[in-house]
Amino acid sequence: MINIILTIALSLFLLAIILALYRIIRGPSMPDRVVALDMIGVNLISGVAVFSVVLSTHAFLEVILIVGILAFISTIALSRFVERKDIVEHKRNS
Repeated sequence: MINIILTIALSLFLLAIILALYRIIRGPSMPDRVVALDMIGVNLISGVAVFSVVLSTHAFLEVILIVGILAFISTIALSRFVERKDIVEHKRNS
C-alpha cells in the first residue's frame, strides 16, 4: 500500500516538474521563470527523498543536500540578475 502511495507521489512530482518546465519556456516574465526554476529544485529534492524511501536507502541524502544548495544559489543569482541585470558587481575606478 505504501509503495503505491509513494509511486503516485513520484508521478505527481514529475508532473509538477513538467509544468514548471513549461513555465520556464513560456513564462511571461523573468521572475516567473525564476520561481519555476526554484519549484523544479524543490520538487527534485522531494522526488529524490521519496525515491530514497522507496529503495530503503540513505545513499541519496548527499544528492538531496547538493541539489538543495545548488537550487538556493541559482535562485539567489537569478533573482539578483533580474533585479540589477548583473550578477557580479563591477566597480569602476573614478
